[in-house]
Amino acid sequence: MHPDSAAAQSASSVPSWFSDPHQPPATVTAASYNIRKAVGADLRRRPERIFDVLAEISPDIAVIQEADRRFGARNSALPGDLMAARGWRAIDFAIHSGSIGWHGNAILVSDRVEVVNHCRLRLPTLEPRGAVLATLRIDNRPLLIVGMHLDISGLWRRRQARAILDILAAYPPDVPTLMMGDLNEWRNAAGCIADFAATHKLVLTGPSFPARMPIGRLDRIFASNDLDVADAGVHRSARAALASDHLPLWVRARI
Repeated sequence: MHPDSAAAQSASSVPSWFSDPHQPPATVTAASYNIRKAVGADLRRRPERIFDVLAEISPDIAVIQEADRRFGARNSALPGDLMAARGWRAIDFAIHSGSIGWHGNAILVSDRVEVVNHCRLRLPTLEPRGAVLATLRIDNRPLLIVGMHLDISGLWRRRQARAILDILAAYPPDVPTLMMGDLNEWRNAAGCIADFAATHKLVLTGPSFPARMPIGRLDRIFASNDLDVADAGVHRSARAALASDHLPLWVRARI
């Protein structure tokens, strides 16, 4: 599906196997990572470090924020040849040649993952913000992924959360779903966190910002209530402390 297609159309085109109870279970690992345009704590742009950190986690899916440079041609901070060499491919959300994201939101998938369809989500905004959605198939099992980077304003974050939830409400209720990204929310159970938690379970991870001494839980993961979350956490390593100002989150789920 073309990424400019409406989310409602995307929802209506969910294939019949999304509700097939006879498919064998599959375990998938997904990561969420604000890569700060691949600029590390040393203020050097080193995209190879981002892939080194992802290799430490070994996810099947990587949901990326700040994937593209902000100005000029807005080229991807992650070169395509390096991405391919590391075993990743980017879902095509971009509207600028050379970019891989929509307002910096991107989703990378491994060879294990089949992309069924995808779309950009236009959100109510004070500043340029958006979210991305993809319907995936892993070992013949379905998974819906939403990646987001929400506003610095609490009022607009809540409006954006409600817009995302309204879009998800158009999907069949039995589609396993993960939502993840940088929510810019410091509070643990208020604002947009409470909005998402009203219909999805908050996956417990930990503080991820700033990377060298994390105290803030700006990055979050939510899962549909029927999704079996086996484990989750914040990835801490020497490489991760240097590669970006955020640490990546990860979740392992059985679908």
